[in-house]
Amino acid sequence: MIADEVMEGGPQAFDRKLLLVMRRPGDLAPIGTPAVQDAARDITALGGVVVVSLLTVVTAGFLALDGKSRMALFVCGSVFSGLIAGTILKDLFGRPRPDLVPRAAYASGASFPSGHSMMSAITYLALGALLARSQERKRLKAYFFLVAALLTFMVGVSRVYLGVHWPTDVLAGWAAGAVWASLCWLAARWLQSRRTIEREAEHAPEADGRPYSG
Repeated sequence: MIADEVMEGGPQAFDRKLLLVMRRPGDLAPIGTPAVQDAARDITALGGVVVVSLLTVVTAGFLALDGKSRMALFVCGSVFSGLIAGTILKDLFGRPRPDLVPRAAYASGASFPSGHSMMSAITYLALGALLARSQERKRLKAYFFLVAALLTFMVGVSRVYLGVHWPTDVLAGWAAGAVWASLCWLAARWLQSRRTIEREAEHAPEADGRPYSG
């Protein structure tokens, strides 16, 4: 629905209004001090390819060391296939980046959907679901999902604040990332039911061959 509206030029007024809300009248610089702008750049990096890739590799390494090598491969496949899907969508729509305000961060390529928003949704929501399933207490489950959603939200808002994406780019990135993460989560549950990949509660055996009980 978002893509259809964007292709027809429907949300232009919405995009322009929300983008200008985050800018000072006159010079159209981002609102806030230079420190706030630096903080926004730090936050937006959480959805970048480098940070997302490092986090995925670190998580996969932990899972492999914990005896879940197939789960580790599944996590890597879920995130990096999402990266490829996002790139294909950008090339498919080819929407130019905003030229209404000066950009406060470097950005290249097409604008729709927001790759940072999509990748943060895929990575943090998928990892949040993975961590939540490893816990029994509802409070901890809710905490993991809340942190994942908050990080995803902050990355998306930072992209609009820095002027490198239209708001509808971010909305589309969130939607695509959430759908991708949900599909991966459902696929993981199905594979776990068939014992193709390890369950979260399963642990690697100890060196003497006895199952880990701690």
